[in-house]
Amino acid sequence: MAGELAAVVMAAGLGTRMKSATPKHLHPLLGRRLVDWVVEAVRPLGADPLVVVLSPEAAGAVQGVQVAVQQKPLGTGDSLRSAREEVAGARDVLVVSGDHPRISPALLQALVEEHRSSGASATVLSFEPPDARAYGRIIRGDDGRLVAIVENADADESQRAIGEVNSSIYVFAADKLWPALDRIEPANAQGELYLTDAVRLLVEGGENVIVYKAPDADEVEGVNTRVELAEAAAFLRSRVNKEHMLAGVTIVDPETTWIEPEVELAPDSTIHPFSVLRGPTRVGSGAEVGPHAVVDGAEIGEGASVGPFCYLRPGTKLGPGAKAGTFVEIKNSEIGARTKVPHLSYIGDAEIGEDTNVAAGNITANFPHEAGKPKARTKIGRNVRTGIHNGFEAPIEVGDDAWIAGGSYITEDVPPESLAGFPPKQITKEGYLRGKRND
Repeated sequence: MAGELAAVVMAAGLGTRMKSATPKHLHPLLGRRLVDWVVEAVRPLGADPLVVVLSPEAAGAVQGVQVAVQQKPLGTGDSLRSAREEVAGARDVLVVSGDHPRISPALLQALVEEHRSSGASATVLSFEPPDARAYGRIIRGDDGRLVAIVENADADESQRAIGEVNSSIYVFAADKLWPALDRIEPANAQGELYLTDAVRLLVEGGENVIVYKAPDADEVEGVNTRVELAEAAAFLRSRVNKEHMLAGVTIVDPETTWIEPEVELAPDSTIHPFSVLRGPTRVGSGAEVGPHAVVDGAEIGEGASVGPFCYLRPGTKLGPGAKAGTFVEIKNSEIGARTKVPHLSYIGDAEIGEDTNVAAGNITANFPHEAGKPKARTKIGRNVRTGIHNGFEAPIEVGDDAWIAGGSYITEDVPPESLAGFPPKQITKEGYLRGKRND
């Protein structure tokens, strides 16, 4: 049995204007897919159930919610019908188009509250963008209630001059919704059923259908093309960055900084320009990231330094006060407190202790040549000093307080407090080329 409020996110459309083999609602957008942003906006309302309507091809693509399948793309009315069984028993049904990633929980909550306080049979969310484009126009009566939603193709000149448009987001009283849906008829030769026709039938039947106008039109813009997808990404980037800055994070240039929604930044951390933070990344207080850093699923300790031009991959843990510097890549490794990997190194599948200095051009070689043999780990202890151009062939362990000579490739364990390496001695043949050059 559904609760007082059920929600349906309609995401079964093909999105042909995206000109993509990927369904529109599954296109990536700042760390989530387009439909995921809508689901996460609806989730805080506590709707029970929260149902996502998908096409048969995408039926397994969304987890953590109930899924209904629209077998054929027969319009928004048919899409909502596909979820009827899942939301049976709900008092009110919130219907959200799955291509509106900018929508916020606060706006949806305000819409539901307006619907309930007015006792409406249906409430339409409208907005007034700078350019009404092809959106359906909202026609109001003298009392402000809805008279009609006129599609752009059907509107006359005076109606097209109206700036208030339909968002395709609604709240319905369930006992009014389903009889109206049962009465709608195909709108074209393809047999499509449009949800706006159910709204029209409610209006024509004398039901109380009201309009709630969004205070911020930018929040209600949908996505139909890749151009609009990029515009939505910029909008969401700005929103995420603003939330971090208001919480005490310094973002030096928000317009060139991309932070995905799962990232956690502590107050007094600093993110420099042209940096990208992805996935479950954590950044501690006083840490500095960038410029030109990519951090994906890494933990950066308090006071640590990352970049410029640095790549931290999933599983990286950078201890307090540690440094990952210029042209450094670290993957699935733990870097101890105050340890420095300043430049031109690759550290993968490694554990490095505290207060160690990794010189320029160091590489951990952890991928064996033998087929089927798993990667091994490199362990470097505390207060170790490596040399320039060192290689470490895993599995290997370098003990605490050891030194590694420059230019060495280490294949055996190094005991604590030892000096290891010693590449071949330089041989100089003085004057060897004298008289051999072409004049």
